[in-house]
Parts: sequence; C-alpha cells; structure tokens
Amino acid sequence: MYKFNQKLISAVILALSLTACSNDTSQTSTETTTKPKETSVSEKVANAILPSAQAATYEEITIKTGGFNLGKPASKEEIAGWHIEVSHGHNLPPGEGTAADGEEFFEEVCANCHGSFGEGVGRNPVLAGGEGTLTDKMKPERTVGSYWPYASTLLDYTHRAMPFPSAQSLTWDQTWSLSAYVLYLNDIIEDEDFVFNAQSYKEIHMPNENGFIRDERPDTHNTRCMKDCKDPASIKVKTALLGYGSGAEDVVEETKVAKGHELGQKIYDGTCRLCHGTGLAGAPKIEDTLTWEHRLKQGLSKVHKHAINGFSGQSGVMPPKGGNMELTDDEVKAAVDFMLKDIEQ
Repeated sequence: MYKFNQKLISAVILALSLTACSNDTSQTSTETTTKPKETSVSEKVANAILPSAQAATYEEITIKTGGFNLGKPASKEEIAGWHIEVSHGHNLPPGEGTAADGEEFFEEVCANCHGSFGEGVGRNPVLAGGEGTLTDKMKPERTVGSYWPYASTLLDYTHRAMPFPSAQSLTWDQTWSLSAYVLYLNDIIEDEDFVFNAQSYKEIHMPNENGFIRDERPDTHNTRCMKDCKDPASIKVKTALLGYGSGAEDVVEETKVAKGHELGQKIYDGTCRLCHGTGLAGAPKIEDTLTWEHRLKQGLSKVHKHAINGFSGQSGVMPPKGGNMELTDDEVKAAVDFMLKDIEQ
C-alpha cells in the first residue's frame, strides 16, 4: 500500500482543468477548419499524471495480516488461569485424598445441604444411592453414583462451585478427599483408605459410564407459536437467591405481613429465607429462638455487623449481606430485626 504526495494530487487537478478548457474551445471552432488529431481525455490525464508520478516519492506502509490487530497473544500463565476444568483423563489436578479424610470435612462443609450420608436435606441434591432407578420413568433418582458417567465431573464441579456460598475455596487435597468420600458413599470406592489421586483415577469406573451416547439427531428450527401467551403483567420475577429447590419460592406469597417489619420481611423473603428458612450453611432458622438468644448476648450491633460484613466460624458461614450486595446496610438491619421480632431483647 502506498501514499501519494501532494505534488501528484495537484497534477491530476491541473490535467482535468486543461481538459475542460479544451472542450470549450473546440465548440467555438468552425467545421471547415482543419482540426489536428484530438487527444482523448484519458490520454491527457495520463500524460499529466505519469511525469509527476515518476517523480513522486512513496512511503511504504506495512500492516499485519491474518488477524484483527487486537490485543496480544495470551501467555501460558494467563491461559492456565482459565484452564481449570477437569475432564475424564485430562487435566487431572495435583493432590490426593481418602474417604476417611473426606468424611469429617464433608460433615463440616457439605452435610448441611447434602446430609451426612449424601441423602440430601430438604430439596437439596441427593448425592448417593439411586442405582438401578434410571429405568423408572416415574421417579428416577439421578445421583453421583447412579447417573454421572465419570468421576472427573465430581472433581471439577466440587472444586469449581462448592461449597455454597464459598466456591473455589477448597484446596485440591480437600477436593480429592471429598470426592473420595462421595464415591465411598456410593460403594464405588470400597476402602476408605484408598488414596484417590491422578494416578489411581483410572481405577475408578462409574456404574453409568456407558449410559451416555452421542446425540446424532440433526438441528431443527421450529417456528414460534406466539399464541395463548401468558400475560406479562402476571409474571413475577423473584431474586435468584431463592434458588431452585430451596423451598423458599413456594412460601413467599403465603407469608403474612408482620406489622412494623414490612421492609425487613420483604428483604427476608427475597434474600434471607434461602438459608435462615432451612438452616443452610449453619444459618440459625428464624424460629430457633435459643440460638438467636445466644447470639444476641454479644449485642444486637454485633449481629448487625456480621450480617452486613459477613461471618465465618464453627457455627456456620454468613456471606456479606446474605450474598445480595445490592442491599443497603439499613435493609440488612431491617431483615435482621424482622427475624428477631419475637425474641425479647
């Protein structure tokens, strides 16, 4: 790619001007006059341009090809920061653990939701059992042991998303130990002292390993119905913190309004009920007056502070503002006061 200088541009303009003047002069000549051979416009322009073009100076411009010239190649360190997935036989992490190691830690960080033996608390996922139920069309029980095809999924998901609400807080040793314990609950690992690591991973075969097949069906493009649609005004959007399976979404509209605590009750129903309605992550249930009275001994201001800034201890985990950082401090305090409304202070 080349850039012409100002001299060349001026030559083009001059040539076009001369051509216009020549056309005007030719129109005034008589037909009897002997005319010299006419030079075409293109020839005149070429004759004017070429000498200037030959004398012009050029500046070569180089550009990169094969991309959009955006950003820079990712370094190995940057790629490693995103490349955290664990798949079957690929990218198996360091560390190791046993079911015996994982049992006590499971009781500490997992049992509140999944039960001490993986049976599931409330409507939280069941982790163990269910083998042989997948053919039951009415009530198949899909657990780690009955449904998941590879143990790598257990390692990946546990490390990536557990425990609620402190995802990616586990070390790889803890992840191997917890995974070993869940496999032990499903009788996939029979020895609680079996060392589960990248080397022994190949010895683990899940019951439903061959239960998944490649879907060869072609893509389809259905047309939208757009008939008998639900009235948008009747659709109520609820905060995601209620969570599917928490049970909270079933009772929000049934709660009677507590006079004088309207704001606090609204915040509780939308954010706090997920844990304080079920005891999730060690949260004291709203009706557990003994636990609340014990915590109030340190003062209401301390309880407010823990609710706003978060708290982690032997009694459980409290994420800042219940995980809903859009709440103001006053709204969090109102929710706490609502939960304490029946307790003498």
